[in-house]
This record gives sequence, structure tokens and C-alpha cells, in this order.
Amino acid sequence: MSRKKYVIAALLTLTVLLAVYVKPVHSQSASPRNVIIFVADGLRAGSINATDAPTMMSIRQNGVFFQNSHSLFPTFTMPNGSAIATSHYLGDTGTFSNALFAGFPIFNTGNFGNATGTQTPFIESDQVLGDIDDHFSSKNYLNEETLLALARQNGYSTAAVGKNGPTALQDVTETNPQSGAFVTPTTVIIDDNTGRTSSSGVLLSPPLPADIATALNTAGLGVIAPNRSNNCGATAQCNNGFSGNNATPGTTSANLVQQQYFADAVTKAILPTFVANSKPFALVFWSRDPDGSEHNQGDSLNSLTPGINGATSKAAVNNADNNLKQILQFLADNNLTDNTDVFVTADHGFATISRHEIDAAGHFTSSYAAHFTYKDSTGRQEVNSGFLPPGFLAIDLAHSFHLPLFDPDSQITNSANVKVYEPVDPSIAQQTATVRQHPANSDGLIGGSGAISTPTDAKIVVAANGGSDLIYVPDHKQATVQKIVQFLAGQDYVGGIFVDDQFGNIPGALPLSAINLKGSTGMPTPAVVVNFKSFALDPGNPNQSAVQIADTGLQEGQGMHGTLSRDNTFNNMAAMGPDFKQSFVDPAPVSNADIALTLVQVLGLNLPTNGTLQGRVLVEALTGGPASVTFQSKQVQSSKASGTATFLRYQETTSGQKYFDSACLGSSGACK
Repeated sequence: MSRKKYVIAALLTLTVLLAVYVKPVHSQSASPRNVIIFVADGLRAGSINATDAPTMMSIRQNGVFFQNSHSLFPTFTMPNGSAIATSHYLGDTGTFSNALFAGFPIFNTGNFGNATGTQTPFIESDQVLGDIDDHFSSKNYLNEETLLALARQNGYSTAAVGKNGPTALQDVTETNPQSGAFVTPTTVIIDDNTGRTSSSGVLLSPPLPADIATALNTAGLGVIAPNRSNNCGATAQCNNGFSGNNATPGTTSANLVQQQYFADAVTKAILPTFVANSKPFALVFWSRDPDGSEHNQGDSLNSLTPGINGATSKAAVNNADNNLKQILQFLADNNLTDNTDVFVTADHGFATISRHEIDAAGHFTSSYAAHFTYKDSTGRQEVNSGFLPPGFLAIDLAHSFHLPLFDPDSQITNSANVKVYEPVDPSIAQQTATVRQHPANSDGLIGGSGAISTPTDAKIVVAANGGSDLIYVPDHKQATVQKIVQFLAGQDYVGGIFVDDQFGNIPGALPLSAINLKGSTGMPTPAVVVNFKSFALDPGNPNQSAVQIADTGLQEGQGMHGTLSRDNTFNNMAAMGPDFKQSFVDPAPVSNADIALTLVQVLGLNLPTNGTLQGRVLVEALTGGPASVTFQSKQVQSSKASGTATFLRYQETTSGQKYFDSACLGSSGACK
């Protein structure tokens, strides 16, 4: 080896060693650090500017700006919530998407007073999380420790505030039911359903500790969280929860009222109580905006422009920024800034929904499901002609397999007076009381009898999510999986296919292990994960002009995420505080799976682990850390099926962590 090559090799080795061993530089006698994670749901990195997000722009400029940041695929809230909580990839946590197949009907144990329910639960729900946990002997379906749980166990005051689902996920065992109901947790959990009850009087979220309830009342906030209505009527456009339909635009207002309550709860009740207790604290604030407003915005009904770049989406970015500003101001006013590390992230990026076009040239989908006229029970056409209906993948798969389709989220009583899942038939004239034209929430049970049972007798289960869907094959037949992949490889809306490693090499698909979806979880692993197609309207600004096919009930022109495309994986990430460098731009790839490990090191704690799919400590961002971390950009592709292959672009550090950029399905070349 030449002397020059030897020196280069030695420097690379030194970089790796520093990445493993460097520790934050602060006195052992100093007070324990406080940490805050601020998650702006759905915030694209390119949406940060001095007008819409001056607070976040300031953190970028004065703290650490992670300019090569990543969301985990599937790019949804709950998967990335699990990564933020545990620093593990989804193959370990089992949180494969927002809606998934649990292997049993949710609430079949009678928790929370609910009747037997869906096979494909939407897990942004404290009750659903509690019910899933209750099916595991560990009472923790993640099978990994979370940052908040670790901090709580080590004497920290802990809290999670914001969006229902990912908030409680940050200390998920605190949702464990006892005698079919929540108990008061040690970690303060405040979300959409705080203080609210079901029709049977059962709490929808964990109750508040007495001292926090007192503090909320003293501050004049009350102990019942407002909903997303912004105090508007049920169909008013200022109602952030109003998504409209194919003929009526959605909301034109950000989620102002609810999020102001969350921010006030933090700065006027929770943190003052923590400070008075003279204990260090760890807090996660999960802002619903801009996600909720981008999903539901009414700026662009049935049009790809302005899409999610209109006034409502910009107001939502500013809303989240104002919440962060309020929290940071509390730290400054109470002399906490110098001892508090703040990590700002987003769970995923965003794109504008297409229910019709499959590329920037305006070509239309040829999907079987798009050939029908869909009418609700009143006869109103609820899907525009030629557009993809909610559940198009389940409809197309059922047609391809010549099998009946049932809706796992809708039940009827059949002629034998037995509750069953409702049949779906797109070819009927309109929806009836006993047959749907499309699944209510896009999910589907293909084959079987529609029986509500454990295990299900369905041959294929589709858990629909938006920009990507999960497909399960309960009997694990390889022939079925091969046929699914062959079908998907020929669809004009597919942008990549991934298959459980147990089925071996299937042409057209890459293995789940290629994207860290094959790990130690005890949750059912999907047989196939399908990524839907994305394209850019402006090649000069692809991430901000992105459009994606989405399996959703939302409309063309509204917002969605979930794909393995750079517009969805490129989230916003930055950090500031005594343990982070100042005015530092980090070029290395980072992801949501790196946050907990980094903050655990700052706190001087050790995060237990069961699985091996972990992120890394972001040593280059910490005071005293190296200037950089070495990494490479790579691409792999599958073998071809029907002339097409799945291509995957990713980055990999010298120490072996992978960061996934994009995937596509094509005959040659690479993903854009």
C-alpha cells in the first residue's frame, strides 16, 4: 500500500472510531440535561423559509441543520413515530404502517368496551395501541424500549403531547389496559382525545395525573382537549378536520385552536410543574400541522396545482412554527435554554395526490377499478369518472385472482343473523345497505367467506395507507405471493415492490431486508409492500412539486405521503442546545432512527435493545464530535418481471447504517 493510500485509510478508520466513541462534552457535575423532541408532522424540508417558519429557519442557521435527512419507509406517522421513540427500524418494531394486519380482530378481548372489529386497524389510536399491546406477553408490541420510558425509569419527568397515536407511542406501555380500561400513567399524555369518552363512557385516552389536571385547570385551559373543528360547524371550511369530497373543497384553515391548546398545556401546565418538581425532563411535542391541513386542504380540489403549496398548507407550516416558538420562549424565560437540547424533526415529507394521472405528461391510469361509476347510497357520484376509487388495489387484486372481496372495516348482519364483513362489488349500480362498491377505508379481505374470525379465512389481506400499501398472505403460500408480484409489476400506478425474504427471489421485487423491514418483530410481517408511483411537475424543484398515486379517500389535489420517493423521505431535521454544534450543516445522511440513540447518549443513559436494526449516534452533530461521517450513495435492482424491475437508491455510512432515498419500477435506468 502506498503511503498516500495508507494515510487515507488511517483517516477513515479514525473517523469511524470517533463516530463510535466520542461523547458529548459537558461537566459530570452539571445538572442532568433536559431534552425536547419537536415533531412537525409532514413538514417537508423545502417548506422552511424565513416567512412561513422563521423559528425553524433560525435553528437551522444557529444550530445543526441536517441537510441530508430521511424519513423511514413506509413514510407514515406511526412507523416513524416508532423509530423516533426507539431508534429501531420497522422490521424490529413491527409498526409497518398506519394501517396494518394485526392477525386478529381489534378489540376481540373486550378492551375499552369495544365490540369485535377490524382485521386492518388504523393504529393512530391509544385504544388500538393498548389492545395490540395486550396481545403480547411483554405488554409492549414494539419489543423495544422507548426514550421516554427509559427517561421515566431513570427519574426524569416525562410527557408526550400532540397528535393521537404517535404521542402515546412514545411511551407505549403507558396505554396498557387494566380491567379493560386505561390507568393513570406516569408519563403525561395529552392528545386529541384527552378527557373524552366513548358513548359507553370509557376514556378514549389515558387519564391525566392529578397535578397536571390541577395545573391545566389553574391555567384556565381545562382538562378536555379541543377537537380539530377550530370551533367551526361540522361542514365549515375553517374546520381543520373537514376534508370535503369530490365536489366540495376541504378546509382552508390551519389547526389553530387544538394546537394552541397543546402548546399552552406544555408551557402553562406541564413544564411549570416539571420545573417546580426540580427534576430533569424529557418531552415530545407532536404537532398535527402541517400534516392535517395538507391532507384536508381545499385550495386545489381536483387539480394538481397548487396542490399542497397553497395558502392553507403554508399557514399550517407557520402554525407548527409558532408552537415551537412558544416552547422555546418558555425555556428562555425560565433559564432552561443552556441545559436543554431540542431536536426538531418531521415524520415524513408530503406530495399532492393524483387519483387519475400517472405521470407529468398527463397520461391516465388504466386500472380495472377506474372503469366503474361509484355512487353512494343516495345515488350521488362520489368518485370522478375515470378516477381511482378508495381501495383500488384491493379491487384490482380481487379481480385478478377471481376471488370475492370483503371490507374489513364494515360489518353487516347476513341472512343467517351472523355479523360478517361487508361484501364489495364495484360493478353494481350504487352502494346498498349490504354491498359496497369500494372498501370504506380502502382496506380489503380477498377470498374466504367474510367471516369475523381468528385466524381470518381470507387468502389475501390489503392494509391500505395512501402512498404505499401492505399486502399479507395469511397462509404464506409462495404461489400466491408470486402471482401478486407478477400482477403488480404490470400496473401503471406501481413504483416499486418488496417481498418478505421467506419467499426467496421473486422477479420484479426486492426483499424486505433491503429496506430494513425484516427483523425481530412478533407482529405479522407483510408478504408484499407496494410503493405507488410518484412524479414531479417541476423537474427543477421535484420535491416541492411532487405528485403521487395514493390509495385513499382524499381527493385529487389534496395531500398524502407514504411513498419511497425523495419528496416523502426528505423530511425536515435540525437540532440545537448545549450538546449540539452551532451553525453546523451536516452533509451526512441521518434519519428518524438516529434521534433516540443520540439523545440517550446526551443524557448519559443506555438504551436496551432486542433487535439489530438500529440507527446511529449522530456524533458529527455533537460538540466535540468529528467534522463528518463517511458515506456512499448506492443503487440495487431486482431481477425483471414482465420486463420491469424494482430499483432502490440509498446511502450507506462506513459503519453500515442505510438511509433509503427512493424506489421505482421500470425497465432500465434509475429512479429520479
